[in-house]
Amino acid sequence: QVQLVESGGGLAQAGGSLRLSCAASGRTFSSYAMGWFRRVPGKEREFVAGISWNGGNTKYADTVKGRFIISRDNAKNTLYLQMNSLKPEDTAVYSCAVNVRGIVTTTRTSDFRSWGQGTQVTVSS
Repeated sequence: QVQLVESGGGLAQAGGSLRLSCAASGRTFSSYAMGWFRRVPGKEREFVAGISWNGGNTKYADTVKGRFIISRDNAKNTLYLQMNSLKPEDTAVYSCAVNVRGIVTTTRTSDFRSWGQGTQVTVSS
């Protein structure tokens, strides 16, 4: 089973950038599609971006399209989320997860497993 640990969160100003990392343990990371989600207190977890097992296909939520880039390095067992042009509404806890359904276009939380503990991103105006 894959275990995931996120890092790279922090405080950024509006218009700034952050890069999140998701380090995976286990030898099967490269076999799975992956995804990033975010959660704001009092709201449901929201899909942010997804990527296929080889990085060839990606999907983004409309709210981040054109600003965020998801990528992966299977040799390093690491998933990334480059976040540019940050907005205060991007403030949330960001988590990565394994897409067990294998279809990169899925945005359903129920299709993901092995959630990391999350990393806080705070964007000030």
